Amino acid sequence: MPALIRSAGRALRPLVLALPALLLACTAEQPPAPPPTDPGPVEVAAARDEVAALAAAAQDRHLVAQYVVSRAGQSDRTIVFTSANDGSWRVDVPGGALGGTVDVSLAATADGLFQCTLPSASRSEPARCVRLGERDDALPRRLDPRVQHPLTDWLDILTDRRAPLAVAPADPPEGFTGTCYSVDSTSASLNAPLDVGIYCYDPDGTPTGVRTEAGSLRLAAPPGPAPASVQLAGPVVVDEEPLDTAAPPTPEPSGSSSAGTP
Repeated sequence: MPALIRSAGRALRPLVLALPALLLACTAEQPPAPPPTDPGPVEVAAARDEVAALAAAAQDRHLVAQYVVSRAGQSDRTIVFTSANDGSWRVDVPGGALGGTVDVSLAATADGLFQCTLPSASRSEPARCVRLGERDDALPRRLDPRVQHPLTDWLDILTDRRAPLAVAPADPPEGFTGTCYSVDSTSASLNAPLDVGIYCYDPDGTPTGVRTEAGSLRLAAPPGPAPASVQLAGPVVVDEEPLDTAAPPTPEPSGSSSAGTP
């Protein structure tokens, strides 16, 4: 019996020695494992490209559109934005000046940047306009209703791949339509190039909504066709100052200061 076992062992030894080589050969024939992937950075880079493309389409999108502006502590209001075929634009802003008491219009044309007062139920004077500077000049903050930026100059920032922005896909906020992206600033400066938030667009480049900490801007209805050029709301006057967005200080009642007693 021992001799039989030894004989069987000698017969199996070549198979045992060949088994590791056989396993190694089988392993070598397997396709290499795919390299580990990180979809996050790829998705973020794609989102940045998509936003840049949509913002570029928005710059070429000429229309007349109504947007609902919502801000905390204020009633919703509807602005009208016009992007004309010649590149001029105009935005009419109810309650855009003097603490919400005066309706104004901002317009950028070949002749410059203008603020126009608009007649309203509380203001019967006819519309008049004041030139603020060249059409591409930055609007002083005290005059800036800020509702026009997502539709005008912030598109330049979104198309600029050098701008310090981080972009990622986002779900549309309630009531918004289109494809939405979260846009954040990667700059260490306190002055971000634009308001961070959610930016939404239709495939043709129509801005359908923006939501930031300051509030939201939402497309109210399908846009209409654009005019050849925007028209100022009224004549330009040279002897008036533009109106601030903030309400003027309340004057003190006469005789409020106490006089000394004799």
